[in-house]
Amino acid sequence: MPQRELLATGATARKRTAETLGDLTAQEAQIARLARDGLSNPEIGARLFISPLTVKYHLRKVFIKVGISSRSQLDRVLPGDGTTVPRR
Repeated sequence: MPQRELLATGATARKRTAETLGDLTAQEAQIARLARDGLSNPEIGARLFISPLTVKYHLRKVFIKVGISSRSQLDRVLPGDGTTVPRR
């Protein structure tokens, strides 16, 4: 999200460090949970008002960060409550 939009919403960008490089962003975690729950990329995109290609992009980043290669593996790397995601 561009800085101007962040300021308008009152949100702030998180600081990136070597320790947090593998952490999922809030949007990545939300997309991963929806994919884990069985929604397709178009369904996730419609819920979040983003394109299916953007969903695909974020899921690819999630897979790399948590060390998996398919949606079917999301249930074993995402916690049940969806609050935090373990790093690999």
